Amino acid sequence: MSVNIILLGPPGAGKGTQAARLVESRGMVQLSTGDMLREAQASGTEIGKIVADVMAKGQLVTDEIVIGLIREKLAQGGSGFIFDGFPRTLAQADALGELLEEMGETLDAAIELQVNDEVLVDRIVGRAEEARAAGKPVRADDNAESLKTRLMAYYKQTSPLIGYYHAKGLLKGVDGLADIDDVAASIAAILD
Repeated sequence: MSVNIILLGPPGAGKGTQAARLVESRGMVQLSTGDMLREAQASGTEIGKIVADVMAKGQLVTDEIVIGLIREKLAQGGSGFIFDGFPRTLAQADALGELLEEMGETLDAAIELQVNDEVLVDRIVGRAEEARAAGKPVRADDNAESLKTRLMAYYKQTSPLIGYYHAKGLLKGVDGLADIDDVAASIAAILD
């Protein structure tokens, strides 16, 4: 039986790490909007050309385009989907719900990786400093000021989803600052 989930949490909370583990351990399909847009842009398909044109102009891709990409991925089937980076707004959450219903799918859980912002910033900045010291590449925006800006944007845009999915009885919380294996075990307990 396939299980479809949304991973919620601020930048740096570990959504990508946990999604990768679910892909590996359960064969789920990670639907990351950024990855899907880059893939579409390179594909040369009709929707890909639209995405490439919009992105070339520096504009934001519309919700309709993203939902179209998700529809294509859902149609390919799989043993469950992980929505990562989508939905970000209540309008997107409604559109995703309608799409899943239309395709005979359900959303089984919205899993929030809960973090303390100050601890998160310290952790990410510390990792970035360690990586720089070791001569490894780091994200240009992995510094305290950029992270605080990204966190504010997340809370403004995405935090209403916490209440939205709570009201639907789908919200589950896990300690996103726990050890990676412990976070994975908490998510597995929700899914089993």
